[in-house]
Amino acid sequence: MRATPSNIFQYKKYWASRFGTAQFLPMSREEMVNLGWDQCDIIIVTGDAYVDHPSFGMAIIGRLLESQGFRVGIIAQPDWNDVEAFKVLGEPKLFFGITAGNMDSMVNRYTSDKKIRTDDAYTPDAEAGKRPDRSVIVYSQRVRQAYKSSPIVLGGIEASLRRIAHFDYWSEKVRRSVLLDAKADILLFGNAERALVELAHRIASGEKCRDITDIRGTAVSLKQISGDWVIQDSTLIDTPGEIHKPVDPYAVIEKKSQASEIKTYEPTEQKIRSPRDKTVIRLPDYEVVEHDPVMYAHTSRVLHLESNPGNARVLLQRHGDREIWINPPAIPLSTEEMDGIYELPYARKPHPIYGNKKIPAFDMIRFSVTIQRGCFGGCTFCSITEHEGRIIQNRSEDSVTREVELIRDKTDDFTGVISDLGGPTANMYRLACKSPKIESSCRKLSCVYPGVCKNLNTNHAPLIALYQRIRNLPGIKKVLIGSGVRYDLAIESPEYVRELAQHHVGGYLKIAPEAIGEGPLSKMMKPGVGTYYRFKELFDRYSKQVGKEQYLIPYFIAAHPGTSDQDMLELALWLKKNGFRADQVQAFLPSPMALATAMYHSEKNPLRKVTQDSEPVLIPKGLRRRRLHKAFLRYHDPENWPMLRDALKKMGRADLIGPGKKHLIPNFQPKGTGFRPEGSRKPTKYKSFRTTHTGLPPGPKSN
Repeated sequence: MRATPSNIFQYKKYWASRFGTAQFLPMSREEMVNLGWDQCDIIIVTGDAYVDHPSFGMAIIGRLLESQGFRVGIIAQPDWNDVEAFKVLGEPKLFFGITAGNMDSMVNRYTSDKKIRTDDAYTPDAEAGKRPDRSVIVYSQRVRQAYKSSPIVLGGIEASLRRIAHFDYWSEKVRRSVLLDAKADILLFGNAERALVELAHRIASGEKCRDITDIRGTAVSLKQISGDWVIQDSTLIDTPGEIHKPVDPYAVIEKKSQASEIKTYEPTEQKIRSPRDKTVIRLPDYEVVEHDPVMYAHTSRVLHLESNPGNARVLLQRHGDREIWINPPAIPLSTEEMDGIYELPYARKPHPIYGNKKIPAFDMIRFSVTIQRGCFGGCTFCSITEHEGRIIQNRSEDSVTREVELIRDKTDDFTGVISDLGGPTANMYRLACKSPKIESSCRKLSCVYPGVCKNLNTNHAPLIALYQRIRNLPGIKKVLIGSGVRYDLAIESPEYVRELAQHHVGGYLKIAPEAIGEGPLSKMMKPGVGTYYRFKELFDRYSKQVGKEQYLIPYFIAAHPGTSDQDMLELALWLKKNGFRADQVQAFLPSPMALATAMYHSEKNPLRKVTQDSEPVLIPKGLRRRRLHKAFLRYHDPENWPMLRDALKKMGRADLIGPGKKHLIPNFQPKGTGFRPEGSRKPTKYKSFRTTHTGLPPGPKSN
């Protein structure tokens, strides 16, 4: 595994580059014939509609592979009940690439209450039900049925977050690595451009996909380990405490190690001196973490500690008679590489096959521009850091400018308003550790919690300069910021808050405190409410300087690990005091591999060493309790009043029930609202507003 990788655009192009660039990557044989192709080299199967825009994963991957000279076809949202749907482009010469799409298929289809969603933003006309549950597995099974010997490469966020044994919220159990259930040859995790380009060229040069095991950012399934590797048990690095007596996984490990002639070191001086680049960390077996939540939490903690590309070691986890080998994360892309990826010849619109149908996700992002990747916030409930990494990857100011000019000059119906300049966050552009040496050796889970790291460069000047350059371009009337603003970073640069408030907000700015109580905040790794107040003071001051009346719209999570009923009550009182009414409420959804999911499953805190006797975490489980926490966020909705009255009485806070301003909810119930006996008429739906400030018009337009 090379520490200094090749630039992804410096590979010798594959011979098929002679066919040139396609207006759209083909979705049919007819399109292939029109391009002069007799066969695709690579076929991407995706759970999303094909939109040829750099905000859609299949477009980025497809265009990147095309730039390397490969003939790439797309099978978008195939009928998973029909094997023939996977044969429409024939068998690829090199491999199939399988992805669920921009979203995890389970998150896409189910709410946090496990109810089926009625729409899908990544499907024409938002039609629901166009992809199967666990799409990566199902698509892979159909490809295997269609072409038994064709290599299968998994990628995208669904596969990325399931590369090891993981807790599955929808079945309430720990599932195996998706590599095994999908019967795939290799899995690419994270934003996988670097790994994919190397893999494609090596397969094209004659290597067998199943024999390629050394690429960073990949995971593979092996029968046994070969080579001069030193294997260390994860429990010797981060001791989880006494393991359940009936389980002795290490006896099994030792036996397997001897069979494979692999050294297994005890915690001795020799172990400590073993070179990191030849060390493998053995995680507890799937059969162990499946039944032992504490060992699951320990595994999650070690996985996250071994996520820095500068010092991460290979991870190993046994599943039955197979070993899941997880290489260190890929080296982040350079600015030159980021520019190259985002300036590929995208059509910047959906494939013509969809006609006049609307794809909501495309309509949302068609006038937005990605300027960065990655997030060093480390929020435990979020998958961004786990998927994209903590090191920020940036585009150049010139590249971003060229894309904005392209939107202005070539995009239909452009009104002069750029809807967003951002990425996973709005304001981490060009922020990084002050010392490359410290950055490469750091094992912190967050650069901003419990406070902003002293080694972090928080200079927003490059971002301010970018904003100013774009908003001063001819034909650009307004540049809005739609990505989430990290206000704990923003207050480090008042000049940024001034630029933001005075030029880039359309009256309302969404930010995400997520909670106000120390209990949930400490489990989220989010800053305290005092940081919110400091940001609000700056935002209000700079808004007033230019005569603008603007408001912050805070978002909160219900039922997050560490949250008590009292925490939610205090949040409801805070919302009422500050005049906020939440329309859409986000309840915590335990996504695979997230640290908060490990808390949810184990009721332990993996932010510290995990033992049987370590800090317990309060978990709001059960449908009724989760609904109660959501009801506190929507204290103003009459449908929630019966539940809240009952809860307040049990909490000894009946004093908050009444008709006055000091009360949280009234003691009367409007006709047609609230609980009704089973079988009775469905309650009248209460008309709610977007999150808004009391006294303002309902349904305000946000940025």
